Amino acid sequence: MKKTQKLEVVLWSIAFPGFGQLLNGHVIKGFLFILLEFIINSMSTFNLSIMYSFLGRISEAEEVIHYQWIMFYPCVYMYAMYDAYKFSDGENPPLSFIPFAFAAYFVTVGIMYSPQPFLSVHFGPIWLPMLALIPGLAAGFIIRAILLRFTSLKV
Repeated sequence: MKKTQKLEVVLWSIAFPGFGQLLNGHVIKGFLFILLEFIINSMSTFNLSIMYSFLGRISEAEEVIHYQWIMFYPCVYMYAMYDAYKFSDGENPPLSFIPFAFAAYFVTVGIMYSPQPFLSVHFGPIWLPMLALIPGLAAGFIIRAILLRFTSLKV
C-alpha cells in the first residue's frame, strides 16, 4: 500500500478528524476519531454554533453551544491531525508534536474566554478559538525551535 504524504493527511484531518488515519490505513483508529468527532460535535451542538457564528449571530451561537462538550474538541481535533501526520510517509522531525499541542492549548483557552469580549470585540465560541489557533501554532513553533537549539536533538 502506498503511504500518504504529510500534507495530504493533515488537510484531510482538518476536513474531518479520522480521515487522515483512514488514508494511512489505520482503520480502527480512524473510525474511533470519526466517532469521537460525531459524539462531541453532536453533544456540543457545534455545527449549529458554527452556522450562527458565520451568520454573525454570536449571541445565538453562545446560546446553543455546550461548553462542557466543546472543551474536548480542540485536543481530539489536533491530536487526530498530529497522529495522521506522524504515521504518514516521510521523516518525523524531532519535537514535531509541539506545535500541534500548543495549538490545542490555545484553542481551548480561546473557548474558555469566548463568552467575554476580547479587545472590545465579542468574537463568540467559534471565532475566538479559531483566531487563537494562530498564536498557538506560532508559540509551538517558537518553543520547538528554542528546545531544538538548546538540546542535542537535530532537525
